[in-house]
Amino acid sequence: MAAGQLVRPGDIVLADDDGVMVLPAAAGTVVVDAAIKRLANEIDKRKRLAGGELGVDMYNLRPLLAELGVTYVDRLGEDSSG
Repeated sequence: MAAGQLVRPGDIVLADDDGVMVLPAAAGTVVVDAAIKRLANEIDKRKRLAGGELGVDMYNLRPLLAELGVTYVDRLGEDSSG
C-alpha cells in the first residue's frame, strides 16, 4: 500500500507535480493507445488554430451561441448578419 492505494508487482506508477497514479499492468496498452490518440488530436487542433481557424468554428459552437442568444462578431462594428 502507498497512500491508501494498493500497488501490485508489475503495476505502472506515474508521477508528476500534480500527483501519483497507479495503473494496473493489464490496462497499460489500452491507456497508451488512448494517450497516443489524444496527443495526435491535440497536435492537429494546435495546427488548425495556428493556421487561423477559430475555436468557435473548430468546435462548431456558432449554432449553440445563436441558440443562447449570443451574437458573435468577427470584427468590431459588425454583427453576425454581415
